[in-house]
Amino acid sequence: MNSYRIDEQQVQKSQFETMPRLFKYLLKYKGRIAFVFVLMAVGTAVDLVNPLLNEIAIDKYIMLKNVPGLLRIIAVSVVINVLAVLAIKMRMLIMAKLSNKVIQDLRQQLYEHIQKLDLAFFDSRPSGKILARIIGDTNSLKDIIENAVTTLIPNMVTVVSVMVIMFIKNWKLALAALCTLPFLIVGVFVISVMSEKHWKAKRQKSSNLNAFINEDLSGIKIIQSFRAEQETDKTFRELIWADRKEFMKAVTWCDGYFSWIDICWSVGTMSLYLVGIKFLGIDNVSIGTYVAFGAYVGMFWQPIMNLSNFYNQFVNAATGAERIFEIIDTEAKIVDKEGAEPMPPIDGDVQFKDVTFGYDEEVDVLKHVNFDVHAGETIALVGPTGAGKSTIVNLVSRFYDVKDGALLIDGKDIRDVTLESLRTQMGIMTQDNYIFSGTIRENIMYGKLDATEEEMLAAARAVHADDFIQKLEKGYDTPLTARGGELSNGQRQLVAFARTMLSAPRILILDEATSSIDTKTELLVQAGIASMLKGRTSFVIAHRLSTIQNADRIFVIDKGGIVESGTPAELMAKKGAYYKLRQAQFA
Repeated sequence: MNSYRIDEQQVQKSQFETMPRLFKYLLKYKGRIAFVFVLMAVGTAVDLVNPLLNEIAIDKYIMLKNVPGLLRIIAVSVVINVLAVLAIKMRMLIMAKLSNKVIQDLRQQLYEHIQKLDLAFFDSRPSGKILARIIGDTNSLKDIIENAVTTLIPNMVTVVSVMVIMFIKNWKLALAALCTLPFLIVGVFVISVMSEKHWKAKRQKSSNLNAFINEDLSGIKIIQSFRAEQETDKTFRELIWADRKEFMKAVTWCDGYFSWIDICWSVGTMSLYLVGIKFLGIDNVSIGTYVAFGAYVGMFWQPIMNLSNFYNQFVNAATGAERIFEIIDTEAKIVDKEGAEPMPPIDGDVQFKDVTFGYDEEVDVLKHVNFDVHAGETIALVGPTGAGKSTIVNLVSRFYDVKDGALLIDGKDIRDVTLESLRTQMGIMTQDNYIFSGTIRENIMYGKLDATEEEMLAAARAVHADDFIQKLEKGYDTPLTARGGELSNGQRQLVAFARTMLSAPRILILDEATSSIDTKTELLVQAGIASMLKGRTSFVIAHRLSTIQNADRIFVIDKGGIVESGTPAELMAKKGAYYKLRQAQFA
Protein backbone atom coordinates (compact mmCIF):
# COMPACT_ATOMS: atom_id res chain seq x y z
CA MET A 1 0.00 0.00 0.00
CA ASN A 2 2.98 2.31 0.58
CA SER A 3 3.22 3.27 -3.08
CA TYR A 4 1.51 5.62 -5.51
CA ARG A 5 1.30 2.65 -7.90
CA ILE A 6 -1.08 0.69 -5.65
CA ASP A 7 -4.74 1.65 -5.21
CA GLU A 8 -5.91 1.95 -1.64
CA GLN A 9 -8.48 -0.61 -0.61
CA GLN A 10 -12.01 0.66 -1.00
CA VAL A 11 -13.93 1.17 2.20
CA GLN A 12 -16.90 -1.16 2.09
CA LYS A 13 -19.48 1.04 3.75
CA SER A 14 -22.82 2.27 2.50
CA GLN A 15 -23.01 5.98 1.74
CA PHE A 16 -26.24 6.03 3.72
CA GLU A 17 -24.26 4.78 6.71
CA THR A 18 -21.44 7.28 6.28
CA MET A 19 -23.32 10.49 5.55
CA PRO A 20 -25.54 10.52 8.68
CA ARG A 21 -22.32 10.29 10.68
CA LEU A 22 -21.02 13.33 8.82
CA PHE A 23 -24.19 15.33 9.40
CA LYS A 24 -23.93 14.69 13.15
CA TYR A 25 -21.20 17.34 13.16
CA LEU A 26 -23.99 19.86 12.46
CA LEU A 27 -25.67 19.03 15.78
CA LYS A 28 -23.05 21.14 17.52
CA TYR A 29 -24.75 24.13 15.91
CA LYS A 30 -28.36 22.99 16.29
CA GLY A 31 -29.59 26.47 17.33
CA ARG A 32 -28.53 28.02 14.04
CA ILE A 33 -29.73 24.95 12.12
CA ALA A 34 -33.20 25.38 13.68
CA PHE A 35 -33.27 29.01 12.50
CA VAL A 36 -32.25 27.86 9.01
CA PHE A 37 -35.19 25.43 9.01
CA VAL A 38 -37.55 28.31 9.80
CA LEU A 39 -36.13 30.32 6.88
CA MET A 40 -36.40 27.22 4.68
CA ALA A 41 -40.06 26.76 5.63
CA VAL A 42 -40.81 30.35 4.62
CA GLY A 43 -39.23 29.96 1.18
CA THR A 44 -40.83 26.57 0.50
CA ALA A 45 -44.30 27.73 1.61
CA VAL A 46 -44.16 30.71 -0.76
CA ASP A 47 -43.12 28.45 -3.66
CA LEU A 48 -46.08 26.16 -2.99
CA VAL A 49 -48.57 29.04 -2.66
CA ASN A 50 -47.56 30.80 -5.90
CA PRO A 51 -49.36 28.37 -8.32
CA LEU A 52 -52.53 28.61 -6.16
CA LEU A 53 -52.37 32.42 -6.35
CA ASN A 54 -52.03 32.14 -10.14
CA GLU A 55 -55.06 29.84 -10.28
CA ILE A 56 -57.13 32.26 -8.20
CA ALA A 57 -55.94 35.25 -10.24
CA ILE A 58 -56.97 33.58 -13.51
CA ASP A 59 -60.27 31.96 -12.46
CA LYS A 60 -61.53 34.59 -9.96
CA TYR A 61 -60.21 37.88 -11.28
CA ILE A 62 -58.89 37.76 -14.85
CA MET A 63 -61.79 35.70 -16.22
CA LEU A 64 -64.26 37.97 -14.38
CA LYS A 65 -62.27 41.15 -15.23
CA ASN A 66 -61.99 42.06 -11.56
CA VAL A 67 -59.06 44.51 -11.71
CA PRO A 68 -59.06 45.63 -8.01
CA GLY A 69 -59.02 42.00 -6.87
CA LEU A 70 -56.23 41.21 -9.33
CA LEU A 71 -54.14 44.13 -8.02
CA ARG A 72 -54.62 42.93 -4.44
CA ILE A 73 -53.46 39.43 -5.22
CA ILE A 74 -50.47 40.81 -7.17
CA ALA A 75 -49.52 42.93 -4.14
CA VAL A 76 -49.77 39.91 -1.84
CA SER A 77 -47.64 37.87 -4.27
CA VAL A 78 -44.94 40.57 -4.44
CA VAL A 79 -44.71 40.91 -0.65
CA ILE A 80 -44.48 37.20 0.12
CA ASN A 81 -41.95 36.58 -2.68
CA VAL A 82 -39.70 39.39 -1.47
CA LEU A 83 -39.80 37.83 1.99
CA ALA A 84 -39.00 34.43 0.47
CA VAL A 85 -35.97 35.83 -1.41
CA LEU A 86 -34.64 37.44 1.78
CA ALA A 87 -35.17 34.17 3.69
CA ILE A 88 -33.31 32.18 1.01
CA LYS A 89 -30.36 34.61 0.95
CA MET A 90 -30.07 34.55 4.74
CA ARG A 91 -30.34 30.76 4.80
CA MET A 92 -27.55 30.38 2.26
CA LEU A 93 -25.29 32.82 4.13
CA ILE A 94 -25.73 31.00 7.45
CA MET A 95 -25.14 27.58 5.89
CA ALA A 96 -22.02 28.78 4.07
CA LYS A 97 -20.53 29.82 7.42
CA LEU A 98 -21.67 26.63 9.16
CA SER A 99 -20.32 24.31 6.45
CA ASN A 100 -16.91 25.95 6.68
CA LYS A 101 -16.97 25.60 10.46
CA VAL A 102 -17.89 21.91 10.25
CA ILE A 103 -15.07 21.27 7.77
CA GLN A 104 -12.68 23.03 10.15
CA ASP A 105 -13.86 20.84 13.06
CA LEU A 106 -13.58 17.64 11.01
CA ARG A 107 -10.14 18.49 9.63
CA GLN A 108 -8.90 19.37 13.12
CA GLN A 109 -10.17 16.04 14.51
CA LEU A 110 -8.60 14.14 11.61
CA TYR A 111 -5.23 15.89 12.01
CA GLU A 112 -5.14 15.39 15.78
CA HIS A 113 -5.96 11.70 15.34
CA ILE A 114 -3.28 11.20 12.67
CA GLN A 115 -0.66 12.67 15.00
CA LYS A 116 -1.53 10.03 17.60
CA LEU A 117 -1.16 7.09 15.21
CA ASP A 118 1.94 4.90 15.50
CA LEU A 119 4.78 4.70 12.99
CA ALA A 120 3.41 1.47 11.51
CA PHE A 121 0.52 3.51 10.08
CA PHE A 122 2.90 5.90 8.31
CA ASP A 123 5.12 3.03 7.17
CA SER A 124 2.16 1.58 5.27
CA ARG A 125 1.22 4.58 3.09
CA PRO A 126 2.89 7.54 1.37
CA SER A 127 2.50 10.94 3.04
CA GLY A 128 0.89 12.22 -0.18
CA LYS A 129 -2.07 9.87 0.30
CA ILE A 130 -2.50 11.05 3.87
CA LEU A 131 -2.32 14.66 2.70
CA ALA A 132 -5.02 13.93 0.11
CA ARG A 133 -7.41 12.96 2.90
CA ILE A 134 -6.64 15.93 5.13
CA ILE A 135 -6.99 18.47 2.31
CA GLY A 136 -8.78 17.07 -0.75
CA ASP A 137 -11.27 14.71 0.87
CA THR A 138 -12.33 17.20 3.54
CA ASN A 139 -12.70 19.99 0.97
CA SER A 140 -15.07 17.78 -1.03
CA LEU A 141 -17.49 17.74 1.92
CA LYS A 142 -18.10 21.49 2.15
CA ASP A 143 -20.72 21.76 -0.61
CA ILE A 144 -22.56 18.62 0.47
CA ILE A 145 -22.92 19.86 4.06
CA GLU A 146 -24.15 23.25 2.89
CA ASN A 147 -26.50 21.89 0.22
CA ALA A 148 -27.93 19.24 2.52
CA VAL A 149 -29.91 22.02 4.21
CA THR A 150 -30.15 24.56 1.39
CA THR A 151 -31.00 22.07 -1.38
CA LEU A 152 -31.81 18.55 -0.16
CA ILE A 153 -34.42 19.25 2.51
CA PRO A 154 -36.27 22.10 0.69
CA ASN A 155 -36.47 20.09 -2.54
CA MET A 156 -37.64 16.94 -0.78
CA VAL A 157 -40.30 18.91 1.09
CA THR A 158 -41.35 20.56 -2.19
CA VAL A 159 -41.67 17.24 -4.05
CA VAL A 160 -43.80 15.65 -1.32
CA SER A 161 -45.94 18.76 -0.85
CA VAL A 162 -46.56 19.13 -4.58
CA MET A 163 -47.69 15.50 -4.83
CA VAL A 164 -50.12 16.00 -1.95
CA ILE A 165 -51.54 19.22 -3.42
CA MET A 166 -51.92 17.68 -6.89
CA PHE A 167 -53.81 14.64 -5.58
CA ILE A 168 -56.06 16.84 -3.44
CA LYS A 169 -56.94 19.08 -6.37
CA ASN A 170 -57.44 16.34 -9.00
CA TRP A 171 -56.19 12.82 -8.46
CA LYS A 172 -56.69 11.81 -12.12
CA LEU A 173 -54.53 14.63 -13.41
CA ALA A 174 -52.01 13.85 -10.66
CA LEU A 175 -51.76 10.20 -11.74
CA ALA A 176 -51.31 11.25 -15.35
CA ALA A 177 -48.56 13.74 -14.48
CA LEU A 178 -46.70 11.25 -12.28
CA CYS A 179 -47.13 8.10 -14.38
CA THR A 180 -43.38 8.01 -15.21
CA LEU A 181 -42.29 8.04 -11.55
CA PRO A 182 -41.72 4.22 -11.32
CA PHE A 183 -39.45 4.34 -14.40
CA LEU A 184 -37.55 7.23 -12.83
CA ILE A 185 -36.89 5.23 -9.63
CA VAL A 186 -35.53 2.21 -11.54
CA GLY A 187 -33.27 4.35 -13.72
CA VAL A 188 -31.94 6.35 -10.78
CA PHE A 189 -31.08 3.16 -8.88
CA VAL A 190 -29.02 1.73 -11.76
CA ILE A 191 -27.22 5.01 -12.41
CA SER A 192 -26.47 5.59 -8.71
CA VAL A 193 -24.83 2.17 -8.31
CA MET A 194 -22.55 2.68 -11.30
CA SER A 195 -21.68 6.31 -10.53
CA GLU A 196 -20.78 5.46 -6.92
CA LYS A 197 -18.42 2.73 -8.14
CA HIS A 198 -16.54 5.11 -10.44
CA TRP A 199 -16.43 8.01 -7.93
CA LYS A 200 -14.70 5.68 -5.47
CA ALA A 201 -12.23 4.63 -8.14
CA LYS A 202 -11.67 8.28 -9.02
CA ARG A 203 -10.77 9.08 -5.40
CA GLN A 204 -8.20 6.28 -5.44
CA LYS A 205 -6.60 7.58 -8.63
CA SER A 206 -6.50 11.13 -7.24
CA SER A 207 -4.84 9.81 -4.09
CA ASN A 208 -2.21 7.98 -6.19
CA LEU A 209 -1.55 11.16 -8.16
CA ASN A 210 -1.18 13.21 -5.00
CA ALA A 211 1.23 10.66 -3.52
CA PHE A 212 3.36 10.67 -6.68
CA ILE A 213 3.59 14.47 -6.79
CA ASN A 214 4.60 14.58 -3.13
CA GLU A 215 7.25 11.89 -3.66
CA ASP A 216 8.49 13.44 -6.89
CA LEU A 217 8.96 16.93 -5.45
CA SER A 218 10.63 15.54 -2.32
CA GLY A 219 13.19 13.74 -4.50
CA ILE A 220 13.57 16.38 -7.21
CA LYS A 221 17.33 16.66 -6.60
CA ILE A 222 17.82 12.94 -7.29
CA ILE A 223 15.55 13.10 -10.36
CA GLN A 224 17.51 15.98 -11.85
CA SER A 225 20.85 14.41 -10.92
CA PHE A 226 20.05 11.24 -12.88
CA ARG A 227 18.23 13.11 -15.67
CA ALA A 228 15.06 11.13 -14.99
CA GLU A 229 12.65 13.97 -15.84
CA GLN A 230 11.24 12.19 -18.88
CA GLU A 231 10.59 9.00 -16.93
CA THR A 232 8.80 10.83 -14.12
CA ASP A 233 6.87 12.90 -16.67
CA LYS A 234 5.73 9.66 -18.29
CA THR A 235 4.58 8.30 -14.92
CA PHE A 236 2.78 11.57 -14.20
CA ARG A 237 0.93 11.38 -17.52
CA GLU A 238 -0.11 7.79 -16.78
CA LEU A 239 -1.44 8.71 -13.34
CA ILE A 240 -3.24 11.84 -14.49
CA TRP A 241 -4.77 9.92 -17.39
CA ALA A 242 -6.03 7.21 -15.01
CA ASP A 243 -7.52 9.93 -12.82
CA ARG A 244 -9.20 11.60 -15.79
CA LYS A 245 -10.47 8.28 -17.13
CA GLU A 246 -12.29 7.43 -13.90
CA PHE A 247 -13.60 10.99 -13.64
CA MET A 248 -15.09 10.81 -17.13
CA LYS A 249 -16.72 7.45 -16.38
CA ALA A 250 -18.25 8.83 -13.18
CA VAL A 251 -19.46 12.03 -14.88
CA THR A 252 -20.87 10.09 -17.85
CA TRP A 253 -23.02 7.98 -15.55
CA CYS A 254 -24.04 11.01 -13.50
CA ASP A 255 -25.06 12.90 -16.64
CA GLY A 256 -27.47 10.05 -17.30
CA TYR A 257 -29.57 11.38 -14.39
CA PHE A 258 -30.48 14.53 -16.25
CA SER A 259 -31.30 12.81 -19.52
CA TRP A 260 -33.49 10.25 -17.78
CA ILE A 261 -35.28 12.90 -15.73
CA ASP A 262 -35.86 15.03 -18.86
CA ILE A 263 -37.51 12.07 -20.57
CA CYS A 264 -39.73 11.30 -17.57
CA TRP A 265 -40.60 15.00 -17.18
CA SER A 266 -41.58 15.39 -20.86
CA VAL A 267 -43.67 12.20 -20.94
CA GLY A 268 -45.39 13.16 -17.67
CA THR A 269 -46.27 16.65 -18.95
CA MET A 270 -47.67 15.30 -22.23
CA SER A 271 -49.64 12.72 -20.29
CA LEU A 272 -51.12 15.49 -18.10
CA TYR A 273 -52.53 17.45 -21.01
CA LEU A 274 -53.55 14.32 -22.94
CA VAL A 275 -55.62 13.02 -20.01
CA GLY A 276 -56.97 16.47 -19.18
CA ILE A 277 -58.12 17.29 -22.68
CA LYS A 278 -58.86 13.85 -24.15
CA PHE A 279 -60.53 12.08 -21.22
CA LEU A 280 -61.63 14.68 -18.69
CA GLY A 281 -62.62 17.33 -21.22
CA ILE A 282 -61.86 21.01 -21.21
CA ASP A 283 -65.17 21.82 -19.52
CA ASN A 284 -64.39 19.68 -16.47
CA VAL A 285 -61.15 21.44 -15.65
CA SER A 286 -60.75 25.22 -15.47
CA ILE A 287 -57.98 27.09 -17.26
CA GLY A 288 -56.61 28.21 -13.89
CA THR A 289 -56.41 24.61 -12.75
CA TYR A 290 -54.53 23.65 -15.93
CA VAL A 291 -52.10 26.50 -15.39
CA ALA A 292 -51.67 25.55 -11.71
CA PHE A 293 -51.10 21.89 -12.60
CA GLY A 294 -48.58 22.87 -15.26
CA ALA A 295 -46.71 24.90 -12.65
CA TYR A 296 -46.90 22.08 -10.12
CA VAL A 297 -45.55 19.59 -12.65
CA GLY A 298 -42.57 21.88 -13.13
CA MET A 299 -42.27 22.27 -9.35
CA PHE A 300 -42.27 18.48 -9.03
CA TRP A 301 -39.65 17.66 -11.66
CA GLN A 302 -37.33 20.63 -11.17
CA PRO A 303 -36.55 19.66 -7.52
CA ILE A 304 -35.94 16.11 -8.71
CA MET A 305 -33.49 17.53 -11.24
CA ASN A 306 -31.87 19.48 -8.41
CA LEU A 307 -31.81 16.37 -6.24
CA SER A 308 -30.08 14.40 -8.99
CA ASN A 309 -27.41 17.08 -9.18
CA PHE A 310 -27.17 16.95 -5.39
CA TYR A 311 -26.81 13.18 -5.58
CA ASN A 312 -23.75 13.57 -7.80
CA GLN A 313 -22.20 15.69 -5.05
CA PHE A 314 -23.52 13.27 -2.46
CA VAL A 315 -21.80 10.22 -4.00
CA ASN A 316 -18.52 12.11 -4.46
CA ALA A 317 -18.65 13.48 -0.91
CA ALA A 318 -19.66 10.10 0.55
CA THR A 319 -16.51 8.59 -0.96
CA GLY A 320 -14.41 11.33 0.63
CA ALA A 321 -16.19 10.95 3.97
CA GLU A 322 -15.60 7.18 3.95
CA ARG A 323 -11.86 7.75 3.45
CA ILE A 324 -11.77 10.32 6.27
CA PHE A 325 -13.69 8.16 8.73
CA GLU A 326 -11.52 5.16 7.81
CA ILE A 327 -8.51 7.02 9.25
CA ILE A 328 -10.47 8.37 12.22
CA ASP A 329 -11.58 4.80 12.96
CA THR A 330 -8.02 3.49 12.66
CA GLU A 331 -6.91 2.66 16.17
CA ALA A 332 -3.35 3.46 17.17
CA LYS A 333 -1.47 0.34 18.19
CA ILE A 334 0.88 2.20 20.52
CA VAL A 335 -1.39 3.75 23.14
CA ASP A 336 -1.56 4.22 26.89
CA LYS A 337 -3.11 1.14 28.37
CA GLU A 338 -5.84 1.52 30.96
CA GLY A 339 -4.37 2.49 34.30
CA ALA A 340 -1.03 3.66 32.84
CA GLU A 341 0.83 5.94 35.22
CA PRO A 342 3.22 8.82 34.48
CA MET A 343 6.87 7.80 34.26
CA PRO A 344 8.82 9.26 37.22
CA PRO A 345 12.05 11.13 36.46
CA ILE A 346 14.22 8.57 34.68
CA ASP A 347 17.52 7.45 36.17
CA GLY A 348 18.41 5.53 33.03
CA ASP A 349 18.57 1.79 33.76
CA VAL A 350 17.39 -0.04 30.60
CA GLN A 351 16.74 -3.77 30.46
CA PHE A 352 15.76 -6.01 27.55
CA LYS A 353 14.25 -9.26 28.84
CA ASP A 354 13.97 -11.94 26.15
CA VAL A 355 12.72 -9.39 23.60
CA THR A 356 11.47 -10.58 20.23
CA PHE A 357 10.21 -8.15 17.59
CA GLY A 358 9.42 -7.98 13.89
CA TYR A 359 7.83 -5.35 11.67
CA ASP A 360 6.19 -8.21 9.83
CA GLU A 361 4.33 -10.80 11.86
CA GLU A 362 6.13 -13.63 10.06
CA VAL A 363 9.68 -12.20 10.14
CA ASP A 364 11.47 -11.39 13.40
CA VAL A 365 14.19 -8.72 13.29
CA LEU A 366 15.18 -9.29 16.94
CA LYS A 367 15.06 -12.74 18.55
CA HIS A 368 15.21 -13.28 22.32
CA VAL A 369 17.47 -10.27 23.00
CA ASN A 370 18.69 -9.81 26.58
CA PHE A 371 20.88 -7.03 27.99
CA ASP A 372 21.15 -4.61 30.91
CA VAL A 373 22.29 -1.00 30.60
CA HIS A 374 23.11 0.95 33.76
CA ALA A 375 22.16 4.58 34.31
CA GLY A 376 24.65 6.95 32.69
CA GLU A 377 26.21 4.34 30.42
CA THR A 378 26.94 5.06 26.78
CA ILE A 379 26.17 2.04 24.62
CA ALA A 380 27.34 1.94 21.01
CA LEU A 381 25.38 -0.24 18.57
CA VAL A 382 27.28 -1.45 15.52
CA GLY A 383 26.71 -4.08 12.90
CA PRO A 384 25.68 -4.55 9.28
CA THR A 385 22.79 -2.67 7.73
CA GLY A 386 19.43 -4.21 8.60
CA ALA A 387 20.77 -6.09 11.61
CA GLY A 388 18.35 -4.36 14.03
CA LYS A 389 20.29 -1.43 15.53
CA SER A 390 17.60 1.18 14.81
CA THR A 391 14.95 -1.33 15.85
CA ILE A 392 16.44 -1.49 19.36
CA VAL A 393 16.31 2.30 19.85
CA ASN A 394 12.82 2.47 18.31
CA LEU A 395 11.67 -0.03 20.94
CA VAL A 396 13.32 2.00 23.73
CA SER A 397 11.37 5.06 22.53
CA ARG A 398 8.27 2.88 22.24
CA PHE A 399 7.60 3.76 18.64
CA TYR A 400 6.79 0.06 18.42
CA ASP A 401 5.86 -2.51 21.08
CA VAL A 402 7.80 -5.71 21.61
CA LYS A 403 6.25 -8.85 20.21
CA ASP A 404 7.40 -11.04 23.10
CA GLY A 405 9.36 -10.36 26.26
CA ALA A 406 9.58 -7.05 28.11
CA LEU A 407 11.49 -3.77 27.95
CA LEU A 408 12.08 -2.13 31.32
CA ILE A 409 13.31 1.35 32.21
CA ASP A 410 14.20 1.80 35.88
CA GLY A 411 12.46 -1.51 36.51
CA LYS A 412 9.16 -0.37 34.96
CA ASP A 413 7.70 -2.00 31.86
CA ILE A 414 7.37 0.94 29.44
CA ARG A 415 3.93 -0.36 28.40
CA ASP A 416 2.73 0.45 31.93
CA VAL A 417 3.57 4.18 31.75
CA THR A 418 2.09 6.98 29.68
CA LEU A 419 3.68 7.71 26.31
CA GLU A 420 3.95 11.43 26.95
CA SER A 421 5.78 11.01 30.26
CA LEU A 422 8.17 8.51 28.62
CA ARG A 423 9.00 10.38 25.41
CA THR A 424 9.36 13.80 27.04
CA GLN A 425 12.37 12.36 28.86
CA MET A 426 14.04 11.11 25.69
CA GLY A 427 16.10 12.87 23.06
CA ILE A 428 16.45 11.39 19.58
CA MET A 429 18.97 12.50 16.97
CA THR A 430 19.05 10.94 13.50
CA GLN A 431 21.15 11.52 10.40
CA ASP A 432 18.20 13.31 8.78
CA ASN A 433 16.84 15.56 11.50
CA TYR A 434 13.98 17.60 10.15
CA ILE A 435 14.27 21.38 10.10
CA PHE A 436 10.93 23.20 10.19
CA SER A 437 10.12 26.40 8.34
CA GLY A 438 10.74 29.35 10.67
CA THR A 439 13.80 30.92 12.26
CA ILE A 440 16.82 29.12 13.68
CA ARG A 441 15.72 30.27 17.13
CA GLU A 442 12.26 28.70 16.67
CA ASN A 443 13.80 25.42 15.51
CA ILE A 444 16.04 25.18 18.57
CA MET A 445 13.23 26.23 20.93
CA TYR A 446 11.21 23.31 19.59
CA GLY A 447 13.20 21.18 22.03
CA LYS A 448 11.69 23.09 24.95
CA LEU A 449 8.95 25.55 24.07
CA ASP A 450 9.10 27.38 27.40
CA ALA A 451 12.90 27.70 27.49
CA THR A 452 14.49 31.06 28.24
CA GLU A 453 16.79 32.86 25.83
CA GLU A 454 19.75 32.02 28.06
CA GLU A 455 18.91 28.30 28.05
CA MET A 456 18.57 28.32 24.27
CA LEU A 457 21.91 30.08 23.79
CA ALA A 458 23.63 27.74 26.26
CA ALA A 459 22.37 24.69 24.32
CA ALA A 460 23.64 26.13 21.03
CA ARG A 461 27.05 26.95 22.50
CA ALA A 462 27.39 23.49 24.06
CA VAL A 463 27.30 21.85 20.61
CA HIS A 464 29.22 24.67 18.88
CA ALA A 465 26.20 25.70 16.78
CA ASP A 466 26.54 29.26 18.11
CA ASP A 467 29.80 29.68 16.17
CA PHE A 468 28.24 29.56 12.70
CA ILE A 469 24.87 31.08 13.71
CA GLN A 470 26.48 34.29 14.93
CA LYS A 471 28.19 34.69 11.56
CA LEU A 472 24.85 34.72 9.71
CA GLU A 473 23.45 38.13 8.80
CA LYS A 474 20.38 37.73 11.01
CA GLY A 475 21.88 35.31 13.50
CA TYR A 476 19.30 33.30 15.39
CA ASP A 477 16.53 35.15 13.54
CA THR A 478 17.67 33.79 10.17
CA PRO A 479 14.54 32.44 8.42
CA LEU A 480 14.63 28.86 7.15
CA THR A 481 12.41 27.01 4.73
CA ALA A 482 11.20 23.47 5.45
CA ARG A 483 14.16 21.06 5.67
CA GLY A 484 16.56 24.01 6.11
CA GLY A 485 17.73 24.27 2.51
CA GLU A 486 19.62 27.49 3.34
CA LEU A 487 22.04 25.59 5.61
CA SER A 488 24.67 22.97 4.87
CA ASN A 489 24.13 19.38 6.04
CA GLY A 490 26.52 19.91 8.91
CA GLN A 491 24.86 23.17 9.98
CA ARG A 492 21.44 21.51 9.97
CA GLN A 493 22.82 18.76 12.20
CA LEU A 494 24.26 21.30 14.63
CA VAL A 495 20.89 23.07 14.89
CA ALA A 496 19.26 19.70 15.57
CA PHE A 497 21.94 18.96 18.19
CA ALA A 498 21.13 22.24 19.94
CA ARG A 499 17.42 21.41 19.85
CA THR A 500 18.03 18.03 21.48
CA MET A 501 20.45 19.53 24.00
CA LEU A 502 17.81 22.07 25.04
CA SER A 503 15.28 19.30 25.77
CA ALA A 504 17.63 17.92 28.49
CA PRO A 505 16.70 14.26 27.87
CA ARG A 506 17.32 11.54 30.45
CA ILE A 507 17.89 8.93 27.74
CA LEU A 508 19.69 10.05 24.59
CA ILE A 509 19.60 8.26 21.25
CA LEU A 510 22.07 9.20 18.50
CA ASP A 511 21.29 7.37 15.27
CA GLU A 512 24.13 8.14 12.84
CA ALA A 513 23.89 11.68 14.24
CA THR A 514 27.29 12.84 13.01
CA SER A 515 27.16 11.30 9.55
CA SER A 516 26.46 14.64 7.85
CA ILE A 517 29.18 16.54 9.70
CA ASP A 518 32.63 16.93 8.17
CA THR A 519 35.68 15.80 10.11
CA LYS A 520 36.66 19.32 11.21
CA THR A 521 33.15 20.10 12.46
CA GLU A 522 32.94 16.66 14.08
CA LEU A 523 36.04 17.41 16.14
CA LEU A 524 34.46 20.67 17.32
CA VAL A 525 31.18 19.00 18.25
CA GLN A 526 32.68 16.03 20.09
CA ALA A 527 32.98 18.13 23.23
CA GLY A 528 29.35 19.10 22.89
CA ILE A 529 28.35 15.48 22.43
CA ALA A 530 30.36 14.53 25.49
CA SER A 531 28.47 17.10 27.55
CA MET A 532 25.19 15.71 26.18
CA LEU A 533 26.18 12.18 27.11
CA LYS A 534 27.37 13.07 30.59
CA GLY A 535 25.00 11.79 33.26
CA ARG A 536 22.61 10.32 30.67
CA THR A 537 22.01 6.82 29.43
CA SER A 538 22.85 6.95 25.74
CA PHE A 539 22.49 4.68 22.74
CA VAL A 540 24.77 5.58 19.85
CA ILE A 541 24.38 3.99 16.43
CA ALA A 542 27.42 4.62 14.26
CA HIS A 543 28.94 3.18 11.11
CA ARG A 544 31.98 5.41 11.54
CA LEU A 545 33.64 3.41 14.30
CA SER A 546 36.03 6.24 15.13
CA THR A 547 33.13 8.14 16.71
CA ILE A 548 32.41 5.54 19.41
CA GLN A 549 35.81 5.00 21.01
CA ASN A 550 34.62 6.66 24.23
CA ALA A 551 31.60 4.38 24.58
CA ASP A 552 31.34 2.43 27.83
CA ARG A 553 30.29 -0.68 25.94
CA ILE A 554 29.77 -1.75 22.36
CA PHE A 555 27.02 -4.14 21.26
CA VAL A 556 27.62 -5.84 17.91
CA ILE A 557 24.17 -6.55 16.44
CA ASP A 558 23.72 -9.26 13.83
CA LYS A 559 21.42 -12.17 12.98
CA GLY A 560 18.64 -10.93 15.25
CA GLY A 561 20.64 -10.43 18.42
CA ILE A 562 23.82 -9.31 20.17
CA VAL A 563 26.68 -11.44 18.91
CA GLU A 564 29.33 -9.63 20.89
CA SER A 565 29.57 -6.99 23.64
CA GLY A 566 32.25 -5.29 25.70
CA THR A 567 34.45 -2.21 25.89
CA PRO A 568 36.28 -1.10 22.72
CA ALA A 569 39.57 -2.40 24.11
CA GLU A 570 38.06 -5.75 25.12
CA LEU A 571 36.49 -6.31 21.72
CA MET A 572 39.68 -5.40 19.87
CA ALA A 573 41.63 -7.82 22.04
CA LYS A 574 39.04 -10.49 21.40
CA LYS A 575 39.52 -10.17 17.63
CA GLY A 576 35.94 -11.18 16.95
CA ALA A 577 33.12 -9.53 15.00
CA TYR A 578 33.92 -5.97 16.11
CA TYR A 579 37.63 -6.41 15.34
CA LYS A 580 36.76 -7.54 11.80
CA LEU A 581 34.40 -4.58 11.30
CA ARG A 582 37.07 -2.14 12.42
CA GLN A 583 39.80 -3.76 10.35
CA ALA A 584 37.55 -3.69 7.27
CA GLN A 585 36.71 0.00 7.80
CA PHE A 586 40.26 1.17 8.37
CA ALA A 587 41.92 -1.11 5.85
